[in-house]
Amino acid sequence: MSQHQQDRLVIGGTALSSRFFLGTGRYPNPFVQNAAIEASGAQVLTFAIRRVNLDAPEDDAILQHFEGKPFTYLPNTSGARTADEAVRIARLARASGIGSWIKVEISANEKTLLPDPIETLKATETLASEGFVVLPYTSDDPILSKRLEEAGAAAVMPGGAPIGTGLGILNPYNIGLIVEEANVPVIVDAGLGSAQDVVQAMELGVDGILMNTPVAKAKDPVRMALAMKLAIEAGRLSYLAGRIPKKRYASASSGLEELVSAPTGKPGI
Repeated sequence: MSQHQQDRLVIGGTALSSRFFLGTGRYPNPFVQNAAIEASGAQVLTFAIRRVNLDAPEDDAILQHFEGKPFTYLPNTSGARTADEAVRIARLARASGIGSWIKVEISANEKTLLPDPIETLKATETLASEGFVVLPYTSDDPILSKRLEEAGAAAVMPGGAPIGTGLGILNPYNIGLIVEEANVPVIVDAGLGSAQDVVQAMELGVDGILMNTPVAKAKDPVRMALAMKLAIEAGRLSYLAGRIPKKRYASASSGLEELVSAPTGKPGI
């Protein structure tokens, strides 16, 4: 077994070879959407439950494009304002046959779309107790991330910055602390904008990346999907390889004595 095959991400008992979770909204058309998903290599697709026809999910305009393909669906509760609303939406999605994975997303502020910490924790506790594989979208608060893990979250998903801003990792120190303390996978969700942001996140030790807007709204979504895929892989390899420590002053890669010393028995240069 190759090292790549051994380095799998496991969430809720599901082993994933891809660490890229991709959103399905905001693409120019379904053809670009499908091509971007294929280029990304993503195995987990996320979408807002409120955009899906739960009465006939197999005929839904979103899900029908993925029928017969081995994707894991991660529906989200976008639009919910309270824990009760999020729980109700999740139950409806599971009852319709979409699955038991759920991204808890509860925003109380339409301007920032930042997650409501109290309601998110409540919803996570309830849904985890009902057997859902809960992946809550949360702020980059290390304490809250730990509380969500203790509440039964299968993974925690802190935002690098507010949704759709493309500002990148605003607080790498906090993301690093979340990774350091977590006993479940950490997926950076929201706020990234470029491959550079993705590499930075992966080098902090996070286990994966979830994004939608940076791919869907790029000038070339298919090419951007591939770029993000490669950035995730490069960042992961760099993290596993272990970077050199940062130093204040220069350090020659070959010692000075190697440059001025001549071989034994021969005159110096």
